[in-house]
Amino acid sequence: MQLDDLYRQVIMDHYKNPRNKGKFEEGAITVDLNNPTCGDKISLQLKVNNGVVEDARYTGDGCSISMSSASMMTAAVKGKTLEEAKEMIARFSQLMLGNDVQFDEYEDIEALSGVNKFPARIKCATLSWNALRKVIDEEQFNK
Repeated sequence: MQLDDLYRQVIMDHYKNPRNKGKFEEGAITVDLNNPTCGDKISLQLKVNNGVVEDARYTGDGCSISMSSASMMTAAVKGKTLEEAKEMIARFSQLMLGNDVQFDEYEDIEALSGVNKFPARIKCATLSWNALRKVIDEEQFNK
């Protein structure tokens, strides 16, 4: 099996069996973002306590890349400090630029490395990560 095939399988697994999809009833910071060029939408919720992401959930509609990316991101960010999450966002941005980046804490993210070959799809992959950045910015602003 080739690496590209494995990556496709990982992306489709997250799309068909999303991790952390759903909503919190209360006690979460919520950010809604959309990508008007393709119609992807996400509502990201984080529960943050003392600067640590205790839990993360999302709802949304979109292509397999945007929804898989949200699934991967929410799984990876749990238990991380806001600073660690910001560092993950920076590494993901580098991955989208085609740079070789490792995500030892959650290797599934690396399956999205091929998205950089399709510039129109980069916005799909980064939508949930942009929502994460916005949540972190809001959380740090409110301190």
